[in-house]
Order: sequence, then structure tokens, then C-alpha cells
Amino acid sequence: MAALGPRLKHARMVQGKTLRVASEAAGCSESMLSKIERGLARPSLAALHRLAAVLGSSVAELTTPVRTGASPVQRASERPVAEFPAGGRSRRGVIRLERVVVPAKGRLLQADIHVIEPLVARPEPISHAGEEVGYVLEGRLELTLGDERYLLEAGDSFHFPSEVPHGYRNPGRVRTRVLWVNTPPTF
Repeated sequence: MAALGPRLKHARMVQGKTLRVASEAAGCSESMLSKIERGLARPSLAALHRLAAVLGSSVAELTTPVRTGASPVQRASERPVAEFPAGGRSRRGVIRLERVVVPAKGRLLQADIHVIEPLVARPEPISHAGEEVGYVLEGRLELTLGDERYLLEAGDSFHFPSEVPHGYRNPGRVRTRVLWVNTPPTF
């Protein structure tokens, strides 16, 4: 995440967009985007998703270190992790994405383990092109798809088109971990 600001600024400049144009298109203030680019603020996952879309990039591309000599095996101890501010009752919570498949240009799939602390939510629904599938490894997950809410327990799975506005939260008292796969890579 330390490289997020410079990567975001680089993507914006490659696109030839000013702070004002990029921030307006992403629905955030110019000053907030400037702070993010300078490493003085961290965007929420939803805000970063909007910024990435405006800049023709993905959250994964902006937040994951580039790997050289990549092996087809990803060791748990070497798994990159990205953290994003979240919402919910405790506005101080974070959502962690453990990269199961390290993002790289040209890949068709993205796989992460979403780690959501108790009562933490991704409050702003998002939608984008693609398809998603998930499996709840532990804890409970409230998945919102459009106007529908589903409560999932460990062992439950889901699948939906990414164009459906979606969000989630951990309604429980223990940490939730969800194996989440989507195509094309978005986060």
C-alpha cells in the first residue's frame, strides 16, 4: 500500500487527467485525491475501485507489488496483503485482502481472501463488468446483491454477475474470511 499514491498519480498522469477531472469522475474531492497521491490519506475500497475504473486500472494493479520470476506456487507466508478502511459500527475497521493469486497484467482471474473483522462493512455497493464466486471459510457474511440480502455461514458459497450492485458486511462477533474469485481482475 505504500506505493499506492505514486501508482495512482502515475496512472492519472498517463491518462492525461487533472486532479479535478479524475476526482470528479470518481466522486471524491480534489483535495482528497491529492492527499491519497501524497500518501497522507487512504481511500476506502469502494473509493479506490472508482478511482481505478476512472484511470483504466484495477485496485490490484494499484496496490500489489510487482513480482519478478513468479512461481505458479503462492506460499501463505509470502502472500501480499492490502488493507482498506471500511465502515460499519466501528468506522476504524479495515478490510484486508490476502492475495491468493498475485495480480498481473493479462491474467483473467483474481483470487483474494477477504478478511473482515466483526461489524465491519463495505458500505458502498459497487458494480462492474464480470462475474464473482465466493466461499465463506470462517465466520458469517451478509452479502447484499441489489435489494436482496443473504446471510452466509462458513461452508456456504455464492455466485453472481458483477454488474449487480453488491456489498457485504460481517454481522457477527468473530472475524470472517471469504475466498473471493472474480473475473476479470477488479480488486
